[in-house]
Amino acid sequence: MKIRKYRHADCGQMAKLFYDTVHTVCAEDYTEEQLDAWATGEVDLAQWDKSFSEHLTLVAEMDGIIVGFGDMDREGYLDRLYVHKDYQRKGIASAICSRLEQTAASTVVTTHASITARAFFEKRGYSTVKKQTVIRKGIGLTNFIMKKQQNKQ
Repeated sequence: MKIRKYRHADCGQMAKLFYDTVHTVCAEDYTEEQLDAWATGEVDLAQWDKSFSEHLTLVAEMDGIIVGFGDMDREGYLDRLYVHKDYQRKGIASAICSRLEQTAASTVVTTHASITARAFFEKRGYSTVKKQTVIRKGIGLTNFIMKKQQNKQ
């Protein structure tokens, strides 16, 4: 596996990975209606590309296939972290997350974790600050505001 910085040409493949991952990996924790509201399949690629370009965005590749990605803003907010549905539990999310955390300027990293991702972040030392319901397309989705205190030398 190779982890590299985001390139504009990655955006379409990342949007498909996002949709497929949400609709398969998160299907045990959310209803079909919630999954459709979360990942509609109609990503604004220009907006995503702008966001990925403004953030530190890392892409994991295996044999030329994007198998995961994650991005973090300058304040230490880990925005997105997704791994291809066929490459789960291979250390890809951990590798991306570790690299993002190492580069964070802040000593506190924050994320909004799905029900599905909560245990992953807890194992990495994140603690739940608050459970919340966010509204997407008029549908409520439960997630968790989580923070990790880092020891920056």
